[in-house]
Formats: sequence, structure tokens, C-alpha cells
Amino acid sequence: MSKLGDLGARLHRGEVGYDFIGNRRIWYGISILITITAIVALAVRGLNMGIEFQGGAVFTTPKTEVSVSQAQEYAEEASGHDALVQELGSGSLRIQVGGLDTEKSDQVRAELAKDLNVPETKIAAELVGPSWGEQIANKAWTGLGVFMILVVIYLAIAFEWRMAVAALIALIHDLTITVGIYSLVGFEVTVGTVIGLLTILGYSLYDTVVVFDSLKEQTKGITKQTRWTYSDVANRSINSTLVRSINTTVVALLPVAGLLFIGGGVLGAGMLNDISLSLFVGLAAGAYSSIFIATPLVADFKEREPAMKALRKRVLAKRAAAAAKGESVDDLADDASDTGAEPAVVGPRGRRGRSSERRG
Repeated sequence: MSKLGDLGARLHRGEVGYDFIGNRRIWYGISILITITAIVALAVRGLNMGIEFQGGAVFTTPKTEVSVSQAQEYAEEASGHDALVQELGSGSLRIQVGGLDTEKSDQVRAELAKDLNVPETKIAAELVGPSWGEQIANKAWTGLGVFMILVVIYLAIAFEWRMAVAALIALIHDLTITVGIYSLVGFEVTVGTVIGLLTILGYSLYDTVVVFDSLKEQTKGITKQTRWTYSDVANRSINSTLVRSINTTVVALLPVAGLLFIGGGVLGAGMLNDISLSLFVGLAAGAYSSIFIATPLVADFKEREPAMKALRKRVLAKRAAAAAKGESVDDLADDASDTGAEPAVVGPRGRRGRSSERRG
């Protein structure tokens, strides 16, 4: 068995583990800091909106020897606006300039023809109105709102409302970070970006639901025992699915990283950056939030319930009694075993649990 597989098995059995719940305030603080940074970036720098949203013109030139940087300089001088230039596979150039109307577009086209030394008729010009981008944005917001509502309803039915609220907070956390990264790096926001943002919602929710499902199964009948608190079992749920979350996230990130760093960076395929950056950041943020945000939030919510408060008091009292006698809590009989009950809760196993497994 590989070292990672062995670690996963030991995590699942509760032989090793990291106290995610106990250190949750650290992760809350990190997330708050990242979120504040993203919000400040949005407020100060804003987003670099593509012509689909602000309107403008797209010029496609024939094959030319002019470099991308030189063509960008020509376009900005002719239009007075920022320009985005991309080299196409045929050696031609795609030049995007925002904020142009029909008359100004014709003037820029003529200037580009002179600067690039190509016939004006060979430069294709396409105008994009801002109203189209506004319609796309409105539909995206509508789709996002409907998705959020359906997610909350489903999770509230399949699990409980506390898990639904925690998952919703995690989703908002992931979207905020992704949009903030776009603002910081200055990538252009296009229709591809919107598609990427909507796509990461499903990925972000996947790991969260996996952990929630494990937590739901392991906390059945939790109040019938006095060995583990709700937070203990929540921590076990995260650890037992940790390697699976890492594996699925890495496998999903590798092809997206190829699009972003190789396709967009090395090959200069700027169109790929629109969707690949949102996917890359969103996938990473989704894996982080499912482990460090969503489940700890559920534990916080549940520990406020009277039944869970009473359970915690009993568990801590039992542990204190065991410590006073110099015994391990695993050596004390559980309340459920005294009454013949069979609690479904599976907590971190101690020496007694592993020895009984070996005898069986």
C-alpha cells in the first residue's frame, strides 16, 4: 500500500488526525483576512470588464509581422482606450478595444490599417453593444440566485438547515475569493469567466456534501453515548475524508492548471485564461472551504443546541473523572453499553477499540 493510501486508512480508522475543529478560529481568521483583501481589491481596483460588458469593437487583422506589444501600442494611440491584443494561430491578430461606437470604430480601423501596413478592407471589425453583456450578467445573477436557493432547500431536506447555512456561507466565501483574485491580477472578465464562476459552484459543493454525509452517518444516536462530543465526531468526519478530498482536488486541478499555465501562459492563448483562472482558484477555494469553513461552522451551530451542550458537559465530566483516576476515557464503560444501546456514532478510536478489532 502507498504511503498516501496508508495515511488515508489510518485517518479513516482514527489512529491519526489533525484537530480541524479545535483550530477553527485560526482558519476563520485566515478566511476573513483573505475575504477582506478581496473586497478591498474590488473596491480599489475594480474588475477589468471585457467588451462584452462595456461595449466596444473587435478587430481581426490578416497575417502580419507586427508584434503583439507594438499592435497594442498602435491600437491605444488610435483609440485613446486600453486595448487587448492576442495573436491567433494563423499569425493574424485579434484586437479588442472597449468604449467605441460605430464612427470611432471606423476611424480606429483606418488608423490600424496604416500602422500595420495592411489594406483596410482586410481588417474585419465587429461592434459589441454593452446591452448584450448586461443581459448576460443579469442572467448569470439570476442563475446564481436560483442555484443558491435550490442548494439551501436540498441540503436542508437531505441533512438539516444548519448544514445548508454553512454550505451557503462556504459558497459565498469561494465566489468572493475568486472574484477578488480576478481584481488583483487584472484578468479580463468575459462570458467565459461567468461560465467558470458558475461551474465552480458544483465543485465547491461536492467536497462539502461528502463530509456532511459522513458527519450525518457518524452522529446518529450521538446523545446515547458519553465518549465523544459533536465536535469530536465532526473532526473525525473531516479526517476520514481528507485524503479523498485531496485526491479529487488535485486530479481536478491538474488539467485546469495545464490550461492556465501552459495554454494561457506559454502558448499565449489568452482566451483560455478567462475560464481557467476562475476554475483553478474556485476549485482550490472550494476544497479549502469544505474542510476549514463549512464543517467547523456546522459544529459551532450544533454545539449551541441544548442537547449538544448537555452532551458536552457529560463527556467532559467523564473525561475529568477518568483523568482523576489516572485512566483513559476508553477504559471507562460507555452509558450506551450499560443500557444495551448501540449508538451509531463513530469517534476517534482508542487502544480498546483497535484491540477489539484485532481480536474480531
